[in-house]
Amino acid sequence: MTGIAGRAGDAGVEAEHPCNKPRLNPPKLMISAEKYDMQWIFSYQLFLFDFDGLLVDTEPLHYQAYLEMCARRGYHLNWDFARFSQAAYRTPPALREEIYTAIPALHAEEPDWQILHEEKQRCLMALLDHQPIQLMAGVTPLLQALQTAKIPHCVVTHSPASFVRNIRKRHLLLDTIPHWITREDYVHPKPNPACYQMAINQLARPSDEIIGFEDSPRGLDALLGTRAKPVLICPSDASHLAHTLTQHPYVLHYPSFVSLIEDLM
Repeated sequence: MTGIAGRAGDAGVEAEHPCNKPRLNPPKLMISAEKYDMQWIFSYQLFLFDFDGLLVDTEPLHYQAYLEMCARRGYHLNWDFARFSQAAYRTPPALREEIYTAIPALHAEEPDWQILHEEKQRCLMALLDHQPIQLMAGVTPLLQALQTAKIPHCVVTHSPASFVRNIRKRHLLLDTIPHWITREDYVHPKPNPACYQMAINQLARPSDEIIGFEDSPRGLDALLGTRAKPVLICPSDASHLAHTLTQHPYVLHYPSFVSLIEDLM
């Protein structure tokens, strides 16, 4: 993969298809107060996004919810946020096993992780009612540009619909995203590519250029199982970054959407 800019959309797509956005002379897009030049987005006919930690800053909330779940059962999960992130960015079974390893008595008391996960989700929803959720840096100009250009874009998230709806109510810009796939819509979670493939099957033609953005290794693995061009968006000091880029040296990495947009101006 040599860069993000690809070819422009084909003009021969049928009118009824959601990806039919022929732009032989795309308008000059200078979006938001930062005046970013967003012409590069016309190289793609479909944009795919993860949600938590990529578009919205919810990972600290998930961390607090796990702490609260353990505390309600009388246990202290002695992790800072960096330690939580290291476990959370791996597969869901890894997070489960590491929490059980950190608190053996929790496993003895409740070996059914599904019950604990449901308790964590209730803690998460309670926290969500009292804490503000911010969009990640650079998300606003990118979503504004995609809305203005009418380029199809879709969120594919592990989060349940109830959680997503709560956050969408707080940020009207998120409601401009036309397509959403939440955890209820698919069987096998990331890193299985089925959720992203579902979006591609529904929204793209075989000839379309597709780009996808993820912030975690398991999400990236899901994208890599499709024909979408994968881009990793995460801080340069993320614990998983060096290993991930060693495994996938052709994957582009940017610390934020701001750095991506500025690089492509």
